[in-house]
Amino acid sequence: MRWSLPALFLGIVSLVEALNAKGDYRTLVVLEELADKSKYSKYIADLEDRGFSLTFESPKNEKLALFHLGERAFDHVLILPSKSKGLGPNLTPKLLLDFINGGGNIMLTLSSSVPTPSSLVSLLLELDIHLPTDRNALVVDHFNYDTLSASEQHDVVLLPRPDAIRPDVKNFFVGDGKGGDVLAFPRGVGQTLGNTSPLLTPILRAPRSAYSYNPKDDIEGVEDPFAVGPQLSLITTMQARNSARFTVIGSAEMLEDKWFDAKVKRSVGMGGAGSDAKTVSTANQEFIKEVTGWTFGEIGVLQVFNIEHYLNESGVRSNVTNPKIYRVKNDVTYNIEIREYFWDRYRPFVPPAGDSIQLEFSMLSPFHRLPLQYVKTPSGWGQYTASFKLPDQHGIFNFKVNYKRPFYTNIEEKNTVTVRHFAHDEWPRSWVISGAWPWIAGIGVTVTGWVAFVALWLWSKPVPLKLTTSGKKIQ
Repeated sequence: MRWSLPALFLGIVSLVEALNAKGDYRTLVVLEELADKSKYSKYIADLEDRGFSLTFESPKNEKLALFHLGERAFDHVLILPSKSKGLGPNLTPKLLLDFINGGGNIMLTLSSSVPTPSSLVSLLLELDIHLPTDRNALVVDHFNYDTLSASEQHDVVLLPRPDAIRPDVKNFFVGDGKGGDVLAFPRGVGQTLGNTSPLLTPILRAPRSAYSYNPKDDIEGVEDPFAVGPQLSLITTMQARNSARFTVIGSAEMLEDKWFDAKVKRSVGMGGAGSDAKTVSTANQEFIKEVTGWTFGEIGVLQVFNIEHYLNESGVRSNVTNPKIYRVKNDVTYNIEIREYFWDRYRPFVPPAGDSIQLEFSMLSPFHRLPLQYVKTPSGWGQYTASFKLPDQHGIFNFKVNYKRPFYTNIEEKNTVTVRHFAHDEWPRSWVISGAWPWIAGIGVTVTGWVAFVALWLWSKPVPLKLTTSGKKIQ
């Protein structure tokens, strides 16, 4: 097979774009005991197969640093449960928040068997995520549990995979309908979300019959549980305004090898019939892959590749693209090309059903707010477009697209243009305006009357004077 230079160049460019979409692969794994790596061998191997460069560090390492010379030393951070009361001076809540503000992604895992360090509790409080005050509290469910591994404690909660946020996309927080759509949440910590942050989105909520309590307490502690039912978020995500991503997984055991291919048996609450319920495999491995892929920017990444606006008078496109100045009442067209990065490639972005991308043409407030329509282009990527007439108002305006949705990176594009008045030779003539016809007729009547009066006055000469014999004037 022969390769032409242009084709080879385009292939290299596409590969570079694909690599840059996910960013770099530098990933810090905070693990106190390196011997625990064996418990997560499948998860770690999957990350390495996808190109992540993993650096394992203990929180006790004094040389550990998230920043070097003012820049992020890593692009992603994975924090596994630690038995230490704190994570040291290099992983303080402030540094972790600075890491998010700098565009880094963090995935935090919790465990009921290991108390959460106070620094991580403070970090979660900064993000309006609340943990039980009892550090040993876990989520139990007496109706939806695994009868094989938790027949007595009921602390391995079984629940279906979340509903699809994209019905047309498989492997994006949705099952494939071929079985294996049961998630096992073993001995995990539930979280409650505050009402002050619109950036928080729960991926996985507890069943209605679940609640959080400490099994070491007596039965009276159950009368006042920390939270119950869907109040408990088992996996919580947050996407910052700079599109950095943060995920809290309430059960670190979900990442362990034994739960990736574990056999579980549904309880009565999940539609089984006691001993007649079928034994099925968990979907933890694929689901955790999706959660990790979203957190580390492998899915749900939107990128704007092209923006253009131009005059479109009488359906004829102007040859000038993206001019800096328009005139009031011009007909203009706005186009924007948005692509979605999905695992290892780009594809045209299509919003979820019932959603749309809007264009605002605004000064201090929007003068137009229009839905952008998707149209196919010869390149195959497609673009979103809208055509409209500029308002009868001069000033500085913005073409603005502000698209913020859960599980997608934020898009905020603004293009500033000037809208001027009509020039003196651009105003329509008076006789073109039908409303001016009475005034024009009045002027015509006035001019005609004046000309007639002057003509009549000039035509009507005075009577000549006659002299008498005595020399007096008479008429």
